[in-house]
Amino acid sequence: MDKRSQKERFDDGLKTRREVLGAAYVDKAMAGADDFSKPFVDLLNTYCWNDIWNRPGLERKTRSMLNLAMLSALGKEHELKLHINGALNNGLSKEQIREVFLQVAIYCGVPAAVVAFRCAREVFKDRGNS
Repeated sequence: MDKRSQKERFDDGLKTRREVLGAAYVDKAMAGADDFSKPFVDLLNTYCWNDIWNRPGLERKTRSMLNLAMLSALGKEHELKLHINGALNNGLSKEQIREVFLQVAIYCGVPAAVVAFRCAREVFKDRGNS
């Protein structure tokens, strides 16, 4: 377990989250946090974005591929679009993202891949690389 303070872990997680998802998105999400959602934001930044994303066992590109596959399988379109952006920020190519979604088609079903490809096209268009 990480022996650093909760604040250090939170800050490092927030830094990683901003690098992967983009500062504008994260800053907007953080600005929307209130007393009700603050414990969840703390959990995201500390445990998800620091304790998992900053572990040495997998590169960010690999973590992004895993997220794309899992979010596609779960049908979580909003989070999938967010993590397609993150995958591009982490250095995945459009071709690598396509390969993940082809794998999704085989193991999770064609409908899940249809949604994933549609989400990717939207993200690519929004980023100007359609």
